[in-house]
Amino acid sequence: MFIGELSRRTSVSTRGLRYYEEQGLLRPQRRASGYREFEESDVATVRRIRILLEAGLNTDLIREVLPCMADEGAILAPTCEEMAQDLKRERARLGSSIEQLQAAHAMLGSIIHAGEAATAGASRDG
Repeated sequence: MFIGELSRRTSVSTRGLRYYEEQGLLRPQRRASGYREFEESDVATVRRIRILLEAGLNTDLIREVLPCMADEGAILAPTCEEMAQDLKRERARLGSSIEQLQAAHAMLGSIIHAGEAATAGASRDG
């Protein structure tokens, strides 16, 4: 199938599919004319890529773990132990980022609250 058909079947833009190819996530055959030709299995591959992107993985890590991912219904499961360890490290990194964002969120809330209190006090005094 050509890129337009893959785009329709996966709801990923042709630009997105080209990006996946640039990142080494998809490897379509090339015709002599230069047209990309995708296999039926690429539909499932794109689905896996989308799930892994939604899980917060970057394309470098996806390129590593994609060959070791199996469909388990609506979710994926790692089939290689070393990939499972990579995913656990990535989850820990995401957890740390979440904690940092929550702390920044709380600090910003305190700043906003202090600003509102100061503005309210100034308007009462004025």
